[in-house]
Amino acid sequence: MNIKEVCERTGLSQDTLRYYEKVGMIPKVKRSAGNIRTYDEEDLGWIELAKCMRSAGLPVDVMVEYLRLYREGDSTINDRLQLLKNQMDVLTQQKQAIEDTMDKLSYKIKVYEKAVETGKLEW
Repeated sequence: MNIKEVCERTGLSQDTLRYYEKVGMIPKVKRSAGNIRTYDEEDLGWIELAKCMRSAGLPVDVMVEYLRLYREGDSTINDRLQLLKNQMDVLTQQKQAIEDTMDKLSYKIKVYEKAVETGKLEW
């Protein structure tokens, strides 16, 4: 699969795919005799993981570290597990902060909806 097909399939730009490869967020992609990137299903799996982790706010350096550990093999399983658990903790904290903000906004919305009905703002 060429880079254009991967872009269409993943929704990422060619620049983003090249960047992910350059910084080490995904493994180096195989090249054809003409030096054209040739992606396979394993590459797509890494791209989807990188895409998911980035959308969750995972820093680039953490993703690079995860890939480095993966390449070192099974001796790094505990390290990879800890890295993922740490990121889950960060996401859980972010989720709680968002939920707290949504609760405050819901309260304000109810106050203003009541004010629209009654013509009077009461806290």
